[in-house]
Amino acid sequence: MVESGRFASFEEFWPYYVAMHSKAATRWVHLAGTLTGLAVGAYGLARGRKRYLAALPLIGYGTAWPAHFLIEGNNPATFGHPGWSLRGDAKMIGMMLAGRDAELGGIARTWLAEHGGAAGAPSD
Repeated sequence: MVESGRFASFEEFWPYYVAMHSKAATRWVHLAGTLTGLAVGAYGLARGRKRYLAALPLIGYGTAWPAHFLIEGNNPATFGHPGWSLRGDAKMIGMMLAGRDAELGGIARTWLAEHGGAAGAPSD
């Protein structure tokens, strides 16, 4: 990581992103919100109602952001790194769907141990 919390690449950002989701409950809320938003959006497309596509960000972020404040006790990484956060969310959810949630917990623990347990650190 470079100075001031800036990341030179997604690969540097990824462990930080996972650490900001160190609690399994936070990750599962993200998964539920994203999949629900995708389902509503797909339903809308199938029914010819394109406005339902707005459900993905509304439901996805609408469930994920409160999880950061209420469960994790930090700010969403999206606020400081929107593009990489979206990519990180997709990667995290893919790993969870592949049964690799425990691996995510390990990545989070490692990053937090190396950074003094700073889960609530500013995102940028």
